[in-house]
Amino acid sequence: MDNIYMKKAIELAKKGIGYVNPNPLVGAVIVKDNRIIGEGYHKIYGDYHAEINALTSATENVRGSTMYVNLEPCSHYGKTPPCVNTIIKSGIKKVVIGMKDPNPLVSGKGINVLKNNEIEVTTGIMEEECKKLNEIFLKYITTKTPFCILKSAMTLDGKIATYTGDSKWITNSISRNYVHELRHKVSGIMVGIETILKDNPFLNTRLNNKQGTDPVRIVIDTKGRIPLDSNVLNIKSSAKTIIATTTLIPKDKLKLLENIGCEVIIAPLKNNRVDLNYLMKALGDKKIDSVLLEGGGELNFSALEENIVDKVNMFIAPKIIGGSSSKTPVGGFGVNLIKDSFNLYNTKVHTFESDVMIEGYLKKEG
Repeated sequence: MDNIYMKKAIELAKKGIGYVNPNPLVGAVIVKDNRIIGEGYHKIYGDYHAEINALTSATENVRGSTMYVNLEPCSHYGKTPPCVNTIIKSGIKKVVIGMKDPNPLVSGKGINVLKNNEIEVTTGIMEEECKKLNEIFLKYITTKTPFCILKSAMTLDGKIATYTGDSKWITNSISRNYVHELRHKVSGIMVGIETILKDNPFLNTRLNNKQGTDPVRIVIDTKGRIPLDSNVLNIKSSAKTIIATTTLIPKDKLKLLENIGCEVIIAPLKNNRVDLNYLMKALGDKKIDSVLLEGGGELNFSALEENIVDKVNMFIAPKIIGGSSSKTPVGGFGVNLIKDSFNLYNTKVHTFESDVMIEGYLKKEG
């Protein structure tokens, strides 16, 4: 039965996707006499946590009941008071936890507080599923840098556009809607200046079945070439636009960008480009916990080379366009030997009607 109720907690937690960053996704279920009498999830950043919402929703007295929660309850003061205190006062007799909180402020402390107050605690229920759910939080809370997803779409012969540059559309509408789900999920979306100059995208979230949240738009622009009439600088959105540039940007252009409300990050030069590791640290400092990289081949290779990519979502459409000069998803110099390739692990294959998406994680040193 533990797995059944934990699965319910995980499903509840997913309702917070796109609304709680940089907080974790958490759901809670209260069970008494094999009946669910309360449930809740963390709905929005800064608001009540899942455990509190579950207790508030309870249809009867929770004393003597069991709470299922996918992440260890907090024991510290943040935006809200510690959840463990309220759980103890409620009379809950047992707490079943999916995974320990990796946050150094919590990690095991919440569990200890519960045990010290004679509450039975069980941990590790559906732990892998719980870790997968909060992979963004796990990376961000332990490194203070964003979880980076490299997304690209290509034809069966590995092209992202024809030799003329036409790329609308490689994938089908179902695949594209999934990409907008990804945009809704993350805090930021990153592209290079060439994408802005060529496609002039909006980089917002457009979902078929619900109102999505826009990610912060991040443009890698080493020399400050972005036109002031670009869509990313003029879109009506609650999310801001960040220009990541270097000292090569003209001072007058820098001032113009700031005057129109654009945030500018001046990063060091590395190989005559924006230092991506510096940028990721700067974004993390701004509580941007995740980035969807939708760059072209040059930026994609730089991101892989600089080891900032955590996950890859590669869409493949059953089309062949050919062309020796047609662009590929990853450009740059490339690697010298096959043994130096960027390898994925824990790969999964998803289908979107005729399209296929390969999802995997980058192996990293250590």
